[in-house]
Amino acid sequence: MATTHPHSLSIFFPCYNDKGTIGTLVLEAVRVAKTLTSDFEVIVIEDGSTDGSREFLLDLKLKNEIPEFKLVLHEQNKGYGAVLQSGFKTARKELVFYTDGDGQYDVRELPRLWEKMTPDMDVVNGYKIKRHDPFHRIIIGLLYQYVMKFAFGLAIKDVDCDFRLIRRKVFDVVELKSTTGTVTIELVKRIQQAGFRFTEVGVSHHFRTYGTSQFFNFRRVFKTLWKLIFLWVDLMVIHRTAKQSA
Repeated sequence: MATTHPHSLSIFFPCYNDKGTIGTLVLEAVRVAKTLTSDFEVIVIEDGSTDGSREFLLDLKLKNEIPEFKLVLHEQNKGYGAVLQSGFKTARKELVFYTDGDGQYDVRELPRLWEKMTPDMDVVNGYKIKRHDPFHRIIIGLLYQYVMKFAFGLAIKDVDCDFRLIRRKVFDVVELKSTTGTVTIELVKRIQQAGFRFTEVGVSHHFRTYGTSQFFNFRRVFKTLWKLIFLWVDLMVIHRTAKQSA
C-alpha cells in the first residue's frame, strides 16, 4: 500500500453516457484517495448525457454523504476536450488525476502513479500494458499511436492512455484549446513544449462493460482527423515560428 503523502489530490472523471460505471468509480476513488492523503476531492464532469447519468449522479450526491464529491454539469454535450478543460479548471488540489468514466481503467491503480510522482517529476503518464478492445480497435489504436508520436514528436509511449497524474501548477502555464478527442495530443505536446518532466508507468486496460465508444464512428473520426491537421499546424509550425522569432 502506498504511504500517506503530504500532497493534496483532485480526482476527476469525464462522464458521457457512463451510468453503468460512474457510480462505482466515484466510490472507489474516494476509498483510494483516503489511503493516499487526507486532503482530496473527487469531481465528475457530466457532459450532457442521454442515458440517465446526470440523474443518477445527482441522486448519488444527494443520498451519499461524501463531502469530497463535486459534480459539474454541462447543459449540453461539449466534447471530450471541453470536459478535460472543465476538469482542470475545477480541480483545486496540488496534484490532479483523471481517467475516463467508462471503467476501462482501474482507479485502484492510482497508487502506482502516486509513488512515481517524485519531486523532480511533473506528470506521471500511464501506458496500457495490454489493450483490451475489439481487434479492429487495437489495430487502429496502434496505428494512431505511431502516427501521432511521429507527427507531433511525442516522447511518451501511449498518448492515448487517459490515466494521468499531473501537478496543478502545470496549468498555470499550459492552456488547452481543443474541445474534441484531439485534446490528449494537445495536452501532452503543450506540457512537453513547456519543459515539464514526464515519467511513465504501466497500467491495466479492461474491456468496456457498459455503453459504446463515443469515438469510433465515421463522423467523429473524420472530424478528429480534420482537427488534427489544424492542431499540427498550431503546435508544430506556428509554435516553432514563434519560438524562433522570440
